[in-house]
Amino acid sequence: MKIGMLGLPQVGKKTLFELLTNHKPSENEIVSGKPIKSMAEVKDARFDWLVDIYKPKKEVRARIDMELLPKLEKDTIAKGDIFNDIADADALCHVVRAFEDDSVYHVDGSVDPKRDIDKINSELILYDLIFIEKRIERIDKKAKVTKDEASIKEKEFLATLKIQLDKELPLRLLDFTHDDKKMMTSYPFVTRKDMLVVLNVAEDKLSDTSLLEKLRADYASLKIGIMQVSAKVESEIVKLESAEERRDFMQSLGIAEPAINILTALLLKSLNLLSFFTVGQDEVRQWLVRAGSTAPEAAGVIHTDLQKGFIRAEVFKYNDVKALGGEDKVKAAGKFYVKGKDYIVEEGDILNIRFNV
Repeated sequence: MKIGMLGLPQVGKKTLFELLTNHKPSENEIVSGKPIKSMAEVKDARFDWLVDIYKPKKEVRARIDMELLPKLEKDTIAKGDIFNDIADADALCHVVRAFEDDSVYHVDGSVDPKRDIDKINSELILYDLIFIEKRIERIDKKAKVTKDEASIKEKEFLATLKIQLDKELPLRLLDFTHDDKKMMTSYPFVTRKDMLVVLNVAEDKLSDTSLLEKLRADYASLKIGIMQVSAKVESEIVKLESAEERRDFMQSLGIAEPAINILTALLLKSLNLLSFFTVGQDEVRQWLVRAGSTAPEAAGVIHTDLQKGFIRAEVFKYNDVKALGGEDKVKAAGKFYVKGKDYIVEEGDILNIRFNV
C-alpha cells in the first residue's frame, strides 16, 4: 500500500516528504525525474504512550510506503510519464501552497490554493478521459472484425464512466460492483484514488482555519480530505532535541500535537488502513490492517502461522487502558474481551493472539 505525494513546484512537498520519511533526497534523485521512494514511520501518540507504560526491550512503529512524485509542471504533464507514477500509487497526497513568501516563486505567479487544487484535479480527470476515449477506439476497431460480447459490455461500462468525467467529477464518487472492479483491474485510472490535500500554510496562519473550512466545504462533495500544516514549523519541531523543548515550543504556538502525526493518520485512512497494537515487556508494536478485517486476518499480518492456527483473540482497547491507567485495571473493570474468528478488528485494539499450529 503506497502513498504518492504530488504537487506543483515550490509548494513544500519535499520538506513534508523528508519529515514523514526522515529521508533527504539526494540531488541525483531529484534531477532523475523519477519517483523518490522511502518509508514513513507512523507517528502516533498512542504508540509513544504504550512504550512509556510497558518499557519494552524493543519498540516497532508501523510504516507505510511513500513516493515523492516528480513536479507537476507543463513539461512533465505533456510528457505524461508522471500519470503512470500516479496510477501506480494506492492513494494520493496533494501538497498545496497556501503561504505567502516573495522569495519563493509560484509557477502561476500568485498564491491561490483553490485554483491549484482545481488545476491538478482537471489534469487527473483529463488523463482518465483520454484513456477511456482511446480504449473505446480500440474496442470499435476490434468490433469491425468480430463482435465480442465482452467488448460490447466493456464499451457500455466505459461510456458510463465517461459521462461522469465529462461532468468534471472523479470516478471515486461512483459505486462499483465486484464485476466492475474486476473489469477495471488493468485500467490506470487516477481519479478513483482517495485524495488528501495538505495546505502548507505560514507559521502565523496556523491558528486561522478559515481557508481550511472553506475548502473543506468546497470539496466535500468530491470526497477530497483537506488538512493544513506549516512545513516550516514542523521542521523546527523535529530539530528540537528534547521532548520538553518540543512541548514548550508547541505550547507557545498553541499546538496540541504535531501536524505530521495528524497527517500520518489521515494518510492511513486514505489507504483504508487502521492500527492495532501488540504489547508486552519484550516488544510494543503497531500493526496496520485493512479496515473491516477479522481477527484471524489481523493475526496473519503478524505471522501467517497465527492466522492458520488461530484459536481466539484477547482484546482490550487503547482508550480503556489509557483512561484506567494499566492493563490490570482494564481486566478488573471487565473491559478485557475474548473474541473469536468473526470479530472485526477496530481502530486502537490491543490484541493478544492465541493459536495452535
